Amino acid sequence: MSLIKKNKDKIVNFEFNKEYIKVITEKISSNDTAFISNSFKEMHPADAADIIEHLSQEDRESLIKLNNFRIDPAIFIELNEAIQVEITKFLSNDSIVFILKNLESDDAIQILENLDEKNKNHILSSLPPKDRFVLLESLSYPEDSAARIMQREFTAIPSNWSVGQTIDYLRENRDLPEEFLEIFIVDNEFRPIGTVPSSKVLRTPRETKMIEITNKNQFLIPVDMDREEVGRMFENYNLNSACVIDKTNKLVGMITSDDVLTVLAEEAEEDALRLAGVGDEEITDGIIKKTKRRFNWLLLNLFTAFLATWVISLFGATIEQMVALAFLMPIVASMGGNAGMQTLAVTVRAIATNDLTENNFSQNILKEFSIGILNGIIFAVISALIVHLWFQDAILSFIISISMILNMIVAGLFGILIPISLKKFKVDPAIASSVFVTTITDVIGFLSFLGIGAYFFY
Repeated sequence: MSLIKKNKDKIVNFEFNKEYIKVITEKISSNDTAFISNSFKEMHPADAADIIEHLSQEDRESLIKLNNFRIDPAIFIELNEAIQVEITKFLSNDSIVFILKNLESDDAIQILENLDEKNKNHILSSLPPKDRFVLLESLSYPEDSAARIMQREFTAIPSNWSVGQTIDYLRENRDLPEEFLEIFIVDNEFRPIGTVPSSKVLRTPRETKMIEITNKNQFLIPVDMDREEVGRMFENYNLNSACVIDKTNKLVGMITSDDVLTVLAEEAEEDALRLAGVGDEEITDGIIKKTKRRFNWLLLNLFTAFLATWVISLFGATIEQMVALAFLMPIVASMGGNAGMQTLAVTVRAIATNDLTENNFSQNILKEFSIGILNGIIFAVISALIVHLWFQDAILSFIISISMILNMIVAGLFGILIPISLKKFKVDPAIASSVFVTTITDVIGFLSFLGIGAYFFY
């Protein structure tokens, strides 16, 4: 990563590396607040946040507690959420209030969400009444709703205004957002009629009525819409921003593409972690906390492993008679497990994006069945050839090829059926699907391979 530093009106690029972190660490130790503050001012907030994240926990604590050091709100909001939570423990309530007052409402909500109730109430009571009302109203909505990611700062004007009136208003009103791409046009009841790009306002004669250049094909987002649905809407229609309406259809906020980008990244990360069985684990979590988060999942995997072992034990006599079966049976189970996880990952993603519907469900089942057959045949041939060259046994080659085909078909089918079934029971498919899929492919793999082997050798 490259950082930019200003030096006597010159811009000098320098590498963000261990040496620079070491310099910052030394300045923290020597209480050189001026150097650190000036250095951070000369960087992009995201770069300064990266430096803070790369410090040790002890150094971060020391940095926040330095005399006369006040973390810039723009830097604070760029920090990883787990680091934000850690730092708030060292910040005074006055410092947190300062940060909240200098952030847009959606960013302020993100910080408040991570505070305990006692501190949250104390900090809210220290905010100006207007800010407090706005934040409390947003917090009253569900955590994953559009209201939690919308910002209350937006630009809205009456439909009967002219372009000239609008330009004068934009220049004179200091309560407007610092940056905005679209202006919302509202009626007398403050219900949104449409939008006008700010660039279009600058190119239109002053006497023109705003309603004449309004784009009425707008996208309205209810305050209680799930944020994943919001993300899909922005993806489908390539939106830069969209207005949020309450139950009376009045304009109450807006959501921008940068907010949605954060949501999509968080949802993708969450699904990946849940598929691995580690939940909402953060890199800053302690050893005990991480162990607790992983324990239940590993315990469930232990029981499913015993189930697979029990299946193997049923064919003990067969394995004793043909020891080669013991060498080869993990191959069948492993291939089935990998194939199942491939289908599972695609299915969970399709569910999350609403690409998998009732209309194309049967088609996708048939498709996975066909993929299972095709992959099964291909890898059955490859496995049979290798086994035949290795053991010089045609029957053993036939056994592994048939088992491979059966297990690949089962893997494909259950890779799509399990997440769909969990979804119907209102269970997040990303949480529990992987355990069931790997268990089924292991059991079917061992059962088919050893069962067919028992038929021929015992």
